Amino acid sequence: MPGVSHKLPVWLPVVILLVAMVSIQGGASLAKSLFPLVGAPGVTALRLALGTLILAVIFKPWRLRFTRVQRLPLLFYGLSLGGMNYMFYLSIQTIPLGVAVALEFTGPLAVALFSSRRPVDFIWVILTVLGLWYLLPLGDNVSHVDLTGAALALGAGACWAIYILTGQRAGAEHGPATVAFGSLIAAVIFVPIGALQAGELLWHWSILPLGVAIAILSTALPYSLEMVALTRLPTRTFGTLMSMEPAMAALSGMIFLGETLSLQQVLALMAIIIASMGSTLTLSRESKIKEVDIG
Repeated sequence: MPGVSHKLPVWLPVVILLVAMVSIQGGASLAKSLFPLVGAPGVTALRLALGTLILAVIFKPWRLRFTRVQRLPLLFYGLSLGGMNYMFYLSIQTIPLGVAVALEFTGPLAVALFSSRRPVDFIWVILTVLGLWYLLPLGDNVSHVDLTGAALALGAGACWAIYILTGQRAGAEHGPATVAFGSLIAAVIFVPIGALQAGELLWHWSILPLGVAIAILSTALPYSLEMVALTRLPTRTFGTLMSMEPAMAALSGMIFLGETLSLQQVLALMAIIIASMGSTLTLSRESKIKEVDIG
C-alpha cells in the first residue's frame, strides 16, 4: 500500500547479494571464453553496451531526477563501475583469476575494515583475510605475478571501494534504477575505448548472443541486485559479505572449468563462508536497519 513503510527482513538483502554474486561469477566464466576473439577491452565494451541497453529499457533512467547532493556521488559511481570492469578484465589476461580476485577484493575489504567500530567486526574481517590467504594462496604465487596485471587488479579494487561508498549515496532514493544511470555513465567512457581496441568483430552477429548473456549475468542482474542490498545494509556488513566473491569464483571454477580444490582450499573456503555468516548474524544488532517504502 502506498505510504506504508515496512522493514525488510534482515536476511533478505543478504540473499539478494548472494544471488548477485552467483550471477556475476557465471558471467565471468562466459566472458573469459570470448577473450581470444575480441580481447578483454572488447568484452568490457560488449558487456557495458548491452547491459546498459537492458537496464535502460527496464528502468528508463532519463526519467530519474537526482538532487545536487546526489549528482557527484552518481558520477563517481558510474566511473568506478566502468573502471572496475575494465581494469579487472585487463588484469586476468596476465595474472591468474584467483590472484586477481584476491587483489581486487582489497577494495571492499578495506571498506569493511575502516568502517568497523566493534571488536566482532574485526573478527570477521581477520577470518576472511586468513581464508583468502590460504584459498589462493598468495604467499606462494605473488612473486611470480605480472606487476602490470597486479596493478590493474588493485586498481579494480580501488574502483570497487568507490563503487560501494558512492553507490549508497547515489542510490538512496532511486534504488536499483540508479544502476541504469551509473551504467550509462560507464558506457559513455569505456564502450568507445573497448570498441576501438576490439575492432569490427566485436559487433558480429555470432558474438552478440554471448554478449547478451554476459551483459545479463555480469551487469544488468547482479548490479541491480547489489544496489538493493547496498542501500539496505550497513557499509561494513556489505563489504564483509562481499568476501564471499572469491569463494564463489572457486565454486564457479569447479562447476564450469572442472577445477578441484585441495583440503587446505576447502578449509579456507569454509572460513570465508563462516565470516560472511557471522557478519549476517550480527547484523540484527545494528542500531539502524534501513527501511523500504512499498508502493
